[in-house]
Amino acid sequence: MRVTAKLRFWILVCIVAISGFSQGMLLPLIAIIFEQDGVSSAMSGIHATGIYIGILIASPLMEAPLRKYGYRPLILFGGFIVGMSLLLFPLWTHFWFWFLLRLLIGVGDQMLHLSTQTWITSTSTTERRGRNIALYGLFFSLGFAIGPAMSSLVEIDRSLPFIISGILTFLTWGLVFLLRNDFPDQGEIGTATMLGTMNRFKQVWKYAWVAFLPPLSYGFLEASLHGNFPIYALRNGLEAGAIAIILPAFSIGAIVFQLPLGIISDKFGRHRVLMAVLLTGAICFIGSGLAGTSAAWLIVTFFAAGMAVGSTFSLGISYMTDLLPKSLLPAGNIMCGIAFSIGSISGPSLGGLIIQFFADGFFYLISFLLFGVFLSLMAFSFIQKNRSKNVSISP
Repeated sequence: MRVTAKLRFWILVCIVAISGFSQGMLLPLIAIIFEQDGVSSAMSGIHATGIYIGILIASPLMEAPLRKYGYRPLILFGGFIVGMSLLLFPLWTHFWFWFLLRLLIGVGDQMLHLSTQTWITSTSTTERRGRNIALYGLFFSLGFAIGPAMSSLVEIDRSLPFIISGILTFLTWGLVFLLRNDFPDQGEIGTATMLGTMNRFKQVWKYAWVAFLPPLSYGFLEASLHGNFPIYALRNGLEAGAIAIILPAFSIGAIVFQLPLGIISDKFGRHRVLMAVLLTGAICFIGSGLAGTSAAWLIVTFFAAGMAVGSTFSLGISYMTDLLPKSLLPAGNIMCGIAFSIGSISGPSLGGLIIQFFADGFFYLISFLLFGVFLSLMAFSFIQKNRSKNVSISP
């Protein structure tokens, strides 16, 4: 069966959606099971970092096999790791066994995301790049948003959510066999070794460092909102029912505006759109801080913030692709994943410290971060303009 480029794109997007689904399911599901088993909240929080640690461990090792074996084998291997890990959860309910499975899912997810991101970014035209990456981010967000609904199945049987998620992963995984293997643009990449990868990381950082700040800020934002906001809200007198409405408002805003922002970035440029959404997001979270205990205002500010900064990860990937030659896209996509993981790990830690010592400063911490990335984009633009002027006036 001959698969068209359009069908290949939608198969890759479906894989990403299932990956988001499994990640979105695991966070609340394991937290609920641990709470029922009497595991402390601190240990539960440490356990939740397993996926991101797996991503960080795997990231530097992924470029060489991707270049050697191509996209399809890595997707198949990563999907197999994720699917098998999900099916193994019911085998033994043990804290460190489950941590190992989470870590393996992080490794598998990094294989999936690196391969699908690089395949999509390298085959998308400049005119449709923002749209395609926005759809990529949209389907991951949809999967991530639907995943927590599986937690309710724990009341029927603890094994059921893991089994259903594992089966769905393997059903989607089977579609990859329809795809013809392809390879990243090799260009003048040097050696496909760890040393070569490190050298390419240096080149990527030199030309596109600013593009990794939006994924980092999104990881920080997403993890701190889900991990810290419920604690902040409860300490400020908000009821659990209100929290259950406020948090999804951010995700809904992100889903609603993900595709429009991608299309707008194709027309007006990634740099301008990123600066606009980061500044808007910083203002929205200042508004969240000023809203106090008003659930209605928090819903409004969260929804508006989601519309603005809910697309910073996908916009960052698109911007990175604009700045780099195709031969450096695998390394660039790896570094986007690393930046997101660093943000995801540091977000709850810093957010928790702020809540403990400066309770009202939680939203202002997020605003400060977003405004800092906004200033970095402005500085990068200034440097680029000066560099262009110097080149144009040199003999």
